[in-house]
Amino acid sequence: MAEIIQGSIYDYPKYYDLLFGSDWKAEYEFLQACMPIHCSRPVKRIFEPACGTGRLLIKLAEAGYEVAGNDLNAKAIDFCNDRLVRYGFPASTVVEDMADFKVKKKFDVAFNLINTFRHLPDEKTAEAHLHCMAAALNKGGIYVLGIHLEPTKGNRMEEESWSARRGNLAITSYMWSKGIDRKRRMELLGITLDIYTPTNHQRIVDHMDYRTYKHAQFKSLMKKVPEFEIAATYDFSYDITKPHEITTTTEDVVFILKKV
Repeated sequence: MAEIIQGSIYDYPKYYDLLFGSDWKAEYEFLQACMPIHCSRPVKRIFEPACGTGRLLIKLAEAGYEVAGNDLNAKAIDFCNDRLVRYGFPASTVVEDMADFKVKKKFDVAFNLINTFRHLPDEKTAEAHLHCMAAALNKGGIYVLGIHLEPTKGNRMEEESWSARRGNLAITSYMWSKGIDRKRRMELLGITLDIYTPTNHQRIVDHMDYRTYKHAQFKSLMKKVPEFEIAATYDFSYDITKPHEITTTTEDVVFILKKV
């Protein structure tokens, strides 16, 4: 029988990092490939808003980039900074609102790949975030933003499950849609994390509110942020050789936003 814990998955950075950090390579290689193609300046400094545990920041730091990030969750930031310091890098992430921040020194590249953008609850905060990101980037820099769009034709993805293991620790997650509030453009998601050790089974039960975006709605938002242009689009296969043309059935999109 599992021990049930009602709480935020973000308050358990060790488990979160194992689950989401185990599949870092495709995203990391995609970011590396994006830089020479889409960034019209040398890349030295990289920023991640809502960085969480910094699963990609540590890899980019090891590759020689100066990295930094922010997140609202202090436990995730502590985890991220502890790991950076442990591997010989500065503790360069801070507790900060991704829709209300300023940087002291601008960056060349920024990224947010796994839907965290959709946590921003309304048009005002989404626009504020994009203005903050534009202000944080040097001209010619890029913001690589991955989100799930709501398709206008066909069936949308309603559930998702994935697993990860490290030694005697195994985690299985299950996420499902509880429905969409069309008036508020909010999708309510349920998520469980089942954590297994040789002697214990815990289940963290959480929920998330995600703002919905159809392609036209995202394009409308981008018109309010003239500091960026959409330079290219890809899907979640992260194949730099295959830019993706968004259609009525498209769900997973990576937007390359270029600072003009």
